[in-house]
Amino acid sequence: MALTRNFKQTVLERVERDTKFAKALLDEAATLFLSGEPETARLILRDLVNATIGFEQLAEMTAKPSKSLHRMLSPRGNPSMDNLAAIFGAVRHWLKLAFDVRTVKAV
Repeated sequence: MALTRNFKQTVLERVERDTKFAKALLDEAATLFLSGEPETARLILRDLVNATIGFEQLAEMTAKPSKSLHRMLSPRGNPSMDNLAAIFGAVRHWLKLAFDVRTVKAV
C-alpha cells in the first residue's frame, strides 16, 4: 500500500517553513497567467491563499466577498484583471515580496 499525504496539507506545511517556496508558487502562478494557462494559475494561487492569508483575510484585504474569491480561483473561475491584480497584490503584500519583471526574446 502506497503512503500518501494530503496535498493541501503538504503545501501548507511547506509554505509555513519555506518562504522561498511560497515565492516560487506566486511566481509560477504569475508566469502561468502570462503564458496562457489561467486554470492552472488559479489553482496554484488558490492553494497559496489557503496556505497563507486564507480567504477571509483576503476578502478584507481586497474588499471582495470571500465566496466570490473562492469562485474566482476555482477551476472554472473567471476573475477580471482588476480582481487578479488585487489578489496578487494582497498575497505579495502578505509575503512581503516584490515582483522582478523581466522580458526575454522569443526564440
